[in-house]
Amino acid sequence: MRKFGIAVLSILLTISIAKAQTHTLDKIVAVVGGSIILQSDVEMQYANYLAQGGAPNEAIKGQVLQGLISQKILTAQAVIDSIEVKDDEVDNEVDRRLRSSESRAGGQDKLEQFLGKSVIQYKDEIRPEIKEEMVAEKMKQHITEKTNVTPVDVEAYFDRIPKDSLPTFNKEVEVGEIVFQPKLTKDEKQAYKQKAEDLRTRVKNGEDFGTLARLYSQDPQSAIEGGDLGFADRNTYVKEFSAWAFRLKAGEISPVFETDFGFHFLQVMERRGEQVHVRHILVIPAITDASLDRSKAKADSVYKILTDSVYDRKLGLRKPTFSTAAAFYSDNRDTKFNGGMLLNAENVDNRSTFIPSDKLDPQVALVVDTMKVGEISNAQLFTSSDGKKSYRILYLRTVIDAHKANLKQDFPKIKAAAFNDKINRTLSEWFEKRRKETYIRIDPQYQNYKELKGWATPVSAIVAVPDAADSSTTPASPATTTPVKQ
Repeated sequence: MRKFGIAVLSILLTISIAKAQTHTLDKIVAVVGGSIILQSDVEMQYANYLAQGGAPNEAIKGQVLQGLISQKILTAQAVIDSIEVKDDEVDNEVDRRLRSSESRAGGQDKLEQFLGKSVIQYKDEIRPEIKEEMVAEKMKQHITEKTNVTPVDVEAYFDRIPKDSLPTFNKEVEVGEIVFQPKLTKDEKQAYKQKAEDLRTRVKNGEDFGTLARLYSQDPQSAIEGGDLGFADRNTYVKEFSAWAFRLKAGEISPVFETDFGFHFLQVMERRGEQVHVRHILVIPAITDASLDRSKAKADSVYKILTDSVYDRKLGLRKPTFSTAAAFYSDNRDTKFNGGMLLNAENVDNRSTFIPSDKLDPQVALVVDTMKVGEISNAQLFTSSDGKKSYRILYLRTVIDAHKANLKQDFPKIKAAAFNDKINRTLSEWFEKRRKETYIRIDPQYQNYKELKGWATPVSAIVAVPDAADSSTTPASPATTTPVKQ
């Protein structure tokens, strides 16, 4: 097991033990309206910060408490505005986080060993916290849903940046690809399909599904969990997988079926409305030299069509555009309907095709560095991070050299920054108003943190002040406090 995983789980165990001793060790460190925040809540988030590699720093606790107070303010307003999160959305998020923890731990048994309790107990403990986080996030989205920026706003934002503080953008490129993945013939696949059939027969004959999945499934994410994929909806899986997952009853096992990933069979564990809990075993056919040769031959023929004015009978065109050829020939579904253009992995939401040259896949960068704008490369063999091989044709559409930010070249980036700035200002203004309308009491231990300066309601503004340092004291409700009129 990795040292990082051990550290994470040790911290989780410490938190678990601390929570079990809450009655003797805990205290209220903040009161927000009618809600309380416990010291254990702050310590747990600080422990998570350390688990993610953060350097020990007591000042972080001030930021943590500020975040928890903000979350309480948001969830209180969410009740007023009828902002809710569905139970199945919460269940999905709980399951997702648990799968991640189990994967780091090396399985459910080891996670339970470190936690000192069952996964079911742990799920019940973390569910309210996760639900509150999700409600707060949804409330933020509600507050900012009408926020937008016009070109005038973008120019005004840019003009406010001191000229000597303008960022320098690295060299960027726009690169297109047509991907040719090697495909096996029916005969080449048969041995792998038979292996899946044999494993299914062993399960039907009484062998443990989870054990066989751990030993033989080639899905690295779920194999360690005995093939368990948790709860998911129809849109989570490819159509062939979803068809069987939602057709079967709990306990039933599907026949062996094929997807783009390989040969599977699955078992339905539980059905919950439009959510299904399944486990599966995957057998991935190995690529052969013959299949690689076939994909290269296809790539070479498409290259000739793009560069030598060869008539393409399939498209009915002579020298089609790169975009048209990508849509028709490429095996990469993520780029084929985008004109073949690669997307900036750090800015996918805005579907930016401009990629800093230092962020390119090194294999792509090596080819692109030798190309001129508008040029198309011949077929090149690429190996992905998971070891899969394919041939690709690359197209260099644009090169923008390193430069100081300006509106003409960088409008999309500046617009995104202006939008984020407006979102942050909208939220800050909303919090500033709500803080003054909400009773907030902070334990003296935390009042000196700079993030919390001015957050506590002045004593002169309160009719009745509860003692936040005494965990036996019931916090005053909003109805019994009187904020100062602004």
